[in-house]
Amino acid sequence: MHQYSDEELLDLFRNSDNANYAFNLIVRKYQERVYWHVRRMVIDHEDSNDIVQDVFVKAWKGLEKFRADSGLFTWLYRIASNEALTFLNRKKKFLFLPLHDVENMLSQKLESDTYFSGNEIEKKLQKAILTLPEKQRIVFNMRYYDEVKYEQMSQILGTSEGALKASYHHAVKKVEEYLKDD
Repeated sequence: MHQYSDEELLDLFRNSDNANYAFNLIVRKYQERVYWHVRRMVIDHEDSNDIVQDVFVKAWKGLEKFRADSGLFTWLYRIASNEALTFLNRKKKFLFLPLHDVENMLSQKLESDTYFSGNEIEKKLQKAILTLPEKQRIVFNMRYYDEVKYEQMSQILGTSEGALKASYHHAVKKVEEYLKDD
């Protein structure tokens, strides 16, 4: 299969009679990356799948208006981050729990997750990441797992590169402390 650039995909979407085909190619190109970004934030496989569907529904509805000021990947990650955060905030409000308790609940889900394929070290790392404040957790996941550059992360999250570097630095220190103490 031909690997289309984002520009080619957007042109195909906008200038063809087959926008559905072009959008399907976009989904195939980015679905796995978006899924893992969301999954690391919300932990649960089923919740992640639901959120990814919501991400691509929003993308479908907004793609015609997408101005390409940022890359397609950046735009999708922003939608995915917002959808995952909205999900977590709804969960907090619905369960009337403080964030710390939601993190404990996610940690327990991680323990019982039949879809989790990592070893004990990976599970320990995931638990350490769950102890991070929300913003640090997002920054850590994007930098550590997805190797997103700070410049691109700045576009996705709407935060300065300096603030992102500081968040990542603090997150790394907290993860290291957790792994040492546990």
